[in-house]
Amino acid sequence: MTWDDLDAHLDRVPGTVSAYVGRLDAPPTWTRHADAGHYAASTMKVAVLAALHRAAETGALDLDAPVPVVNDFDSAQPGAPRVANAQPYDNDDAVWDRIGGTASLRWLADRMIVRSSNLATNLVLGHVGLPAVAEVWALAGARNSVTGRGIEDFAAREAGITNTVTAADLAALLGALATGADTPGPLASPAACTTMLDVLLAQEHREDLAAGLPAGTRIAHKNGWVRGVRHGAGLVLPDDAPPYLIAVCTTTELAGGDDQVEDDACLLLAHISTQAWAARHQL
Repeated sequence: MTWDDLDAHLDRVPGTVSAYVGRLDAPPTWTRHADAGHYAASTMKVAVLAALHRAAETGALDLDAPVPVVNDFDSAQPGAPRVANAQPYDNDDAVWDRIGGTASLRWLADRMIVRSSNLATNLVLGHVGLPAVAEVWALAGARNSVTGRGIEDFAAREAGITNTVTAADLAALLGALATGADTPGPLASPAACTTMLDVLLAQEHREDLAAGLPAGTRIAHKNGWVRGVRHGAGLVLPDDAPPYLIAVCTTTELAGGDDQVEDDACLLLAHISTQAWAARHQL
């Protein structure tokens, strides 16, 4: 299948499918509506992760110091009621088991990525702050993505404060981490970028982009989903070709809102990932 064939196939999908595929430090090989905005879902957690590690490198935060685990957060909407997450919508009981106790920011950040814990995300975001996340997007070269609030901040959502990403910006963020792991870059030191990529490599939700790759293929990635939305963005590390970036954002009726492989949106992302893998030597 050629890229034109893939575009023709995606033209028949109801809704908006955006994509970016290309190697590091090079123009993309294939894009599709790459600057179209989508509700971010959990993909914004990568920017939160980067903001945390930047704060740790400046000494503003200690990744290994214990912090209280609570379910009580400020809203991004001034004067609004405080925010609490709902456990049934989370993906990691391990964080909830620690409410009333403590955990390190490093551990919470791991759970935020590998299990996509919403509670862990709001805890980390409460320590790094929204301006630090905005700085990460800017330093990565993102042009349209915004992290305006935490998870389940419904008052802020009703006020129009939201989290938006594009496929191009997600690729830029992951690309900045990948290149920063080899040479000093704008986001963090090579050691910190390598640590973040290791966390992304440990991702346990593998039902979309990773499902389209041969078993054992390394991919440092983060996905996100709510009803009507399914996204995935990753750095693929083949053994027989240079690394490449892939980001796919879908706002479509195919996305059922859970993380089951039979979700048609998952299958669509896996299909696109398979096509990118087949073209890995020509990217």
